[in-house]
Amino acid sequence: MRPGLDSFDSTVHKTHEWLQDLMLELGWSDRHAAYLALRATLQALRDRLSIEEAVQLGAQLPMLVRGFYYEGWTPGGKPLRIHKDEFLDLIRGSFRATPDRLDPERVARAVFKLLSRRVSAGEIEDVKNSLPKELRELWPDRAA
Repeated sequence: MRPGLDSFDSTVHKTHEWLQDLMLELGWSDRHAAYLALRATLQALRDRLSIEEAVQLGAQLPMLVRGFYYEGWTPGGKPLRIHKDEFLDLIRGSFRATPDRLDPERVARAVFKLLSRRVSAGEIEDVKNSLPKELRELWPDRAA
């Protein structure tokens, strides 16, 4: 390792692990598609959370994932009061080339499962409790 760059190497490695886990969960072999799925779902979730909750979740993400989580974020007017269909449309919109072949609910469930494994149980509960019931239902049971 190069002195001073350990944190960069570590976050790249962690991000690859997150993408690999997501690819396995979705049965995908395309790392770029997994990146788009993770990014789109995290950003849709971020915009549905209060500013405080969005920041608390962001603090638990690997540095590189945190970067695309916050990319383009404008905290004003948050949380967005969108419902499940609008939430899923935000995910679908990130797959402009193949939106008809994408199941955004499956993507959201896979990303939420990943978050449930990689983020503290307390933070996941805070996030889930801040969402309307129809979005909470996309999260896996913690026991699973």
